[in-house]
Parts: sequence; C-alpha cells; structure tokens
Amino acid sequence: MKVIVISGPTASGKTDLAVELAETFGGEVVNFDSLLLYKEINIGTAKPTPQEQKSVPHHMIDVRSISHPMNAADYAREALPVIEKLLSENKIVYLVGGSGFYLQALLKGMYDSPTTPNEITTKSNELYEKEGIDPFLKILETHDQKSFERYHANDHYRVRRAVEHFWTTGSPLSEARAQKDESNQKLEQVTIHNWEILHIYLDLPKDEHIKIIERRTDRMLNGGLLEEVNELLKQGFTGDEKPLQSIGYKEVLDYVQGVYSTLEECRERIIISTRQLAKAQRTWFKRDLSKESFHPLKDKVEIFEMIKRFI
Repeated sequence: MKVIVISGPTASGKTDLAVELAETFGGEVVNFDSLLLYKEINIGTAKPTPQEQKSVPHHMIDVRSISHPMNAADYAREALPVIEKLLSENKIVYLVGGSGFYLQALLKGMYDSPTTPNEITTKSNELYEKEGIDPFLKILETHDQKSFERYHANDHYRVRRAVEHFWTTGSPLSEARAQKDESNQKLEQVTIHNWEILHIYLDLPKDEHIKIIERRTDRMLNGGLLEEVNELLKQGFTGDEKPLQSIGYKEVLDYVQGVYSTLEECRERIIISTRQLAKAQRTWFKRDLSKESFHPLKDKVEIFEMIKRFI
C-alpha cells in the first residue's frame, strides 16, 4: 500500500508536483493543508484549480464551512477512511500539504481528547458569549500553564478547546499532548498504519522562495482576494472565523477595517507573514528524519526516478 507524502513550506510547488506525478504514475491526491478544507475560501489558499482537480481526483478539499473549523483530530478521523478506500482499490495515494500537525495526527494518531459533552459545550458557549475569551485565559493560566503559554490570546478556538478539555477530564490538555509527543518520539516506524511511505519534502533557497512568495501574493491580490473577502462579509461572516484569521485573509480584513491605509501596506504584511509561516514550517519538518529533500524545480528528474523505484 503505497503512500507518497509531498510536504514543504508554503509556496514550494507541492500541488504542481503532485498533479504531475499523479498524471504520470496514476493515483489520487489527499490534501492535508488545513485551509484547503474550507469551501468558501479559494483565492487566498492557493487551492488547486478546477482544471487540476478535474485532471487528478483530489480529496479532503472543500469538506467544511469556515463557520465550523476542523482541527487535526477531526481531519485525521475523516481522512483515514478516504485513504484506506483508495488503497483498497490499489491506488497510489499522494498526501499533499504543509500543515505538519495534521500530517502527524494522520500518520501517528492524536493525543487522547474525549468528545466534549453537550453540557460542557453549552457552558463554554454561554461563558464566551457573556464575557468573551478573558475568563478562558484565566482558567488556563491557573490550571494549564503550558497551554496558556502555547496558545496566542487571539486563538479563541484553541484556548476554548483547552479549557473544555480541562472541564471534561479534570486534567490539562498539555499533559495529554506531552504524553502523545513522547509516544511519537519513541515510535520508530513512520506511521502506525500498515502503509509503505515515501516522504518527498520540497524546499528551495530563501532568496528564490521570497520571489515566489511575492509573485504569489500579487497573483492573489490581482486575482480578487479583496473581492472574495468583501463577499464573505456580505454573506454574514464576521471575519472572526478561525480560517479567516489565516495569512492573506487576516491582512485583507485589516485593510478593509482601516488598519492599513494602502493596499501596498497590506501586500507587504502578507509577504512578511508568509515568510514567517514558511520558516515555522521548515522548523516543523526539520524534525522528520525520514523525508527525502529536493529542490522542486532543479531536482524534478531525481524526484521522478525515486517515485518510479518506489512504486
């Protein structure tokens, strides 16, 4: 059962390579980029084009609304049966994306966090609507200091989720996470599943990457990102939805709300944020010693040769 992981920092050519490989060797793509999961956001996510999705079947794209965010555990639960079905049909699976935590959840499983009981969800919603995020932050600071330090105060979804875990189990979420991380480090195999995996990691020198990021930002802005955001606001979305706090959307929302006086300021902020994201992604994937690293353009022949030998 062949699974090919294609990972790398944002704007490193993962989609282009995956489509080319699937067209050459057969197989289907399963996305693990957290933002491609949402059907309302397209331009700022660099979602595969309709033509790309028509030429090669793509899965785990447009499966949620931005009003109902999906976390890594949700993703792993929904993606696993999709992958198992494709493998049962003797198809090659290309796992493609840059969200390392989602990939880890899929390949190695998540820390144990039980489903939140309805009464806890109601309690959380009522407190949040009445007093906002502040009481949740205070609870974390008192009962789960590591989660308090880990999550930004603006990340309302994860802050609330950590508090709900504490209310449900009586123990800090950070403890469950630490136990799973320790288990993952001890796990010698790449995955807990019966899959044969080849991990292709794409990266390129920072000076080359910066130019690609700048060009992609310009394509998004020229391609209607501002209009997409305005349309979402017209539809009744507030801009506080977790996916709309992602790079590109957050900066355009700030521009719409007058934080930036010019679109050029907004553009520069998107570029800076994208570079910071790429750096964080490199740091994440650096831990994975099983990957094979390639330049997405210069090493394409070597990539194809490795894939041919693998399958």
